Amino acid sequence: MSDLVIETRGLRKEFRSVRGGLRVAVQNLDLAVPGGGGVHGFLGPNGSGKTTTIRMLLGLARPTRGTMRLFGEPVPARLPQVIGRVGAVVESPKFSPNFTGRLNLELLAASIGAPRSRVDQAIATVQLDGRDKDKYKSYSLGMKQRVAIAATLLKDPALLILDEPTNGLDPAGIREIRETIRGLGEAGVTVLLSSHILAEVQHVCTSATIIGNGRLLASGRVEDLLGTSTAHRAVVPDPVRAAEALGRAALPATVDGDAVRVETDDPARITQVLGEAGIWLRELTSLRPDLETVFLDLTRSEQLGDHQ
Repeated sequence: MSDLVIETRGLRKEFRSVRGGLRVAVQNLDLAVPGGGGVHGFLGPNGSGKTTTIRMLLGLARPTRGTMRLFGEPVPARLPQVIGRVGAVVESPKFSPNFTGRLNLELLAASIGAPRSRVDQAIATVQLDGRDKDKYKSYSLGMKQRVAIAATLLKDPALLILDEPTNGLDPAGIREIRETIRGLGEAGVTVLLSSHILAEVQHVCTSATIIGNGRLLASGRVEDLLGTSTAHRAVVPDPVRAAEALGRAALPATVDGDAVRVETDDPARITQVLGEAGIWLRELTSLRPDLETVFLDLTRSEQLGDHQ
């Protein structure tokens, strides 16, 4: 039995336009999401194939070719056998605006045979306590998104798929959803988080897959995708003089505003050289790349490859 909760091999989806043109939304995608909890980012810009891939996994669209598995079971053939372990928020869910958030959830729980106690658990998990008896129509967009996530938790899923859950939210709403997602991952739920906001996702993901134009660009643990950096930024009183001193010590350095950017895998050497030159070091930071930088580098390389 595979320990992957999601696995695709050679997944491809083509669309035909009314004029007979062909558009490839997903191109031979190999996606692997490990189980056991944590948040796996499914990252890429709008139009990169994320939603199409999710719709195929959930049986809402058929692939042109390739294979898909959820919990080791082939889908869509075995989807009815595993869908009870999957929660998903793909499009804006519909709730009764004049009912309270709690009543909406209680009615949904009754329709799927979930115990009422699970409603209490879901409300607590998404931190809707105190507002659960307010009418749904009075909720902010962020609170409505929390109700949607609570609805998926009524099944007590092992896998939760969220497609752009922070779209349209203000900073406070984004932070609330982010904390909810992080908490679910830490509680043992595996979350597939689809988003184009790469910097925001970096705060919660333990692993990630990056795609562009329907293609797999990179996949792995976030710390491995970010890699290590030899670039450092040293804030000093006289950047020009500091750059000259570092250059004489065979440490490549360039002036960067009130600082110098230095390339070395030994940051202690920066301190030593500047100290010997009588230059006071005010601040020294490692310039580690973020997911957005990694993504831009990957897509830039792909575009160059397409033109070769």
